Amino acid sequence: MTVHFYFRPLGGASLENQPRLHSIPLKAQPHSYYKEQALVKMGFSDICFDLTTYWDSKRKKCVPCETKAGYEVTKNCGRDDEGGVHTNKFTPCKPDTFNDGTSAHCRSCSTCPPGTFILRQCTSTSDTICKEDKNASQTPQTPAATLESRTTTHATAPSSTTATMYQTTNLLVTSNEPHAPLWPVPIAVIAFFMLVATVFALKMKNRRGVYKNVCYKRRASYKGEGFSPISSSGNNSEVLEDILDAKILAAPLHTVLDDLDVLEELVILLDPDTQGIKSTKHLASLCSFPSTWITYTYSMKDSKSPLKAVLEGVTSKQPDWTVAHLAQLLRQMGRNDALAVLTKLRPGPHAGYV
Repeated sequence: MTVHFYFRPLGGASLENQPRLHSIPLKAQPHSYYKEQALVKMGFSDICFDLTTYWDSKRKKCVPCETKAGYEVTKNCGRDDEGGVHTNKFTPCKPDTFNDGTSAHCRSCSTCPPGTFILRQCTSTSDTICKEDKNASQTPQTPAATLESRTTTHATAPSSTTATMYQTTNLLVTSNEPHAPLWPVPIAVIAFFMLVATVFALKMKNRRGVYKNVCYKRRASYKGEGFSPISSSGNNSEVLEDILDAKILAAPLHTVLDDLDVLEELVILLDPDTQGIKSTKHLASLCSFPSTWITYTYSMKDSKSPLKAVLEGVTSKQPDWTVAHLAQLLRQMGRNDALAVLTKLRPGPHAGYV
């Protein structure tokens, strides 16, 4: 095909008798070639001017192309208005660009500004992640920083390799930067456990030593505040013998612990801390138990009877005590109701005074 160019002469002369000044031959191309080139340049749709959309013949409107992370959409999704497909829907993002799937086109990767370092390199699906270097202006140059300079100066690998080396070295520099001290946390935990262990040890020590001075160390010296020795003759003994059988008085104190029915009745009578009525607290005080031990025993009342704890403590340290000793203390406390419960004891056939 040849294209002819004509120039109209000045003065309005006719163009018919003018010679052709230029004749430029052009290589003939099929009509489809020019149409395809126009489509590639302008898009594949004559209806949808937005190249990120394509013509949906069913809905009769331009529809946005699908998006895909790491790719960008082609012009009109590669489709024409008749539904023909000319190319793939997506093309991969070029180097140093990314698409996280929220856009139709790939975007340029961000660069970290001064005073920050690369926490994660840009990929085809995510942008560069930078982190502020708070101590960059105060931290002196460390060997790792020297390594960074040396690596940056002498690296001859491609740009992607250099970026990777820079990121790795930057992580080394970050690891040497001073951070907030973490040692107070473990020290606080250790101190807490030491405190708990100390309190527990003190409680165990008190429980082991609480009976060292319990009641009276020797049977010959049953003396204390409001307490008189028991003798075979005397007003107190006579009164007790009028109330309790001699075998009961002579029975060991652990007989009370062995008789669960009697023990239960005594617990019901003595353990409640009623104002104006002497209780297990007074009995423990007469046996020289410290007030701290008494308070602790009552705090454990739900799991163990305070009266049972007192009787167990006395029998363990004073195995020669008899029911008569307990009866005299109850008599001193004015708890005749508890004395009446002791009459229900059934001591063994070999019970007698020690």
